[in-house]
Amino acid sequence: MRGRLALLVAAVSVLVLTAFLVPLALLLRTVAADRATVRATADAQSLVPVVGTADPATVRLTVEQLGTDSGRQVSVFLPDGTVLGAPVPRTPAVALAARGQSLTAESADGREVVIAVQGRPDGTAVIRTVVPRSQLTAGVTRSWLVLALLGVLLVLVGLVVADRLARTLVRPITELSAVSHRLANAELDARVTAAGPTELREVAGALNHLAARIQVLLREEREQVADLSHRLRTPLTALRLEAESLRDPDDAARLTTAVDGLERAVTGLIQQARWRSSTRDGRAGCDAAAVVGERVAFWSVLAEDTGRTVTLDLAPGPLPVGVTDDELAAAVDALLGNVFAHTPDGTPFSVRLTRDAGQVALTVADSGPGMPAGPVRRGASRAGSTGLGLDIADRAARAGGGRLELRGGPDGGAVVLLRLGPPRP
Repeated sequence: MRGRLALLVAAVSVLVLTAFLVPLALLLRTVAADRATVRATADAQSLVPVVGTADPATVRLTVEQLGTDSGRQVSVFLPDGTVLGAPVPRTPAVALAARGQSLTAESADGREVVIAVQGRPDGTAVIRTVVPRSQLTAGVTRSWLVLALLGVLLVLVGLVVADRLARTLVRPITELSAVSHRLANAELDARVTAAGPTELREVAGALNHLAARIQVLLREEREQVADLSHRLRTPLTALRLEAESLRDPDDAARLTTAVDGLERAVTGLIQQARWRSSTRDGRAGCDAAAVVGERVAFWSVLAEDTGRTVTLDLAPGPLPVGVTDDELAAAVDALLGNVFAHTPDGTPFSVRLTRDAGQVALTVADSGPGMPAGPVRRGASRAGSTGLGLDIADRAARAGGGRLELRGGPDGGAVVLLRLGPPRP
């Protein structure tokens, strides 16, 4: 924007100065030519008394003296055809002046000034002098240079003023842009200092109001999520009591462990909804090998009950990734939960965790019916469920600097690849 304003001011300044300085330059040239012509005419008229009354010898001396002093050609044409002074041929202007008419005419050598002198007994004499081109344009070049420098100076002054003006406009716009990017990066405490013209002040106020409103809405949403999660504690307590009342100690222990895990998940959800910062900068990482191993061990019990074979291939840890252990555990649970929800009992599946080009790759593959191709969209299920499982895994992958890939297996079934980047420094 600053460049465009400067270009606009420069263009306008050049047009205005051109409209002003070009006529002024032409006027200076005309004035210089007229000044030289008037000086030459005055010199020639000073010879009129001598030419009209003196003898030829005196006229010759006077003419030669004037030509030497003025640096111009000065000639006197007597009625009998004698030429005194500079020996030049008779020109049409001289012939016209011999009839009694003084005039000024343009010639190849410059400007020709002829004056008719009457009163001599032998007829009309003519005084002729020529103003050369150098005298007609004397001082014009210097004046034009002064005008050009003045024009350049005025354009530079205009550019400086335009740049100062542009700064007062661009600085608030730049701050607005920076704050909008900070808000887009979830820095909801970013605010704009109102500055600049009235319109920009109004935009800054509107952006600050929008940021404050977003903060309020997010705070209300987090409280609602926390309240909803807290309501789950009552049925969890009832479920724990039911589990503890089972007669089989193994079943009771297994169900109690499951309830404890579910309660920890609900507690983590409440804490995240209320206390987690909106920004992801500076977030802690976790060991993917430990988290994946623990979650696969949890799901292996259900796999055994449903007749599924689990193949686990974990690279030796630690495998640090840029997501928290809660988020990674939620993503792994979502992927393994999809296997149990969308494949029949007895369908084997495999979990593989490896290092891949500076990232950690988690692959969950099954031998079920597979899944339709298409992008992951939150709330859009392709198998009659809520459609949130793959979205949870996708958001965890993007939060960790990776991505989620879905494809079919070589022998059928579905293959889900979750790539995670290293923790941020």
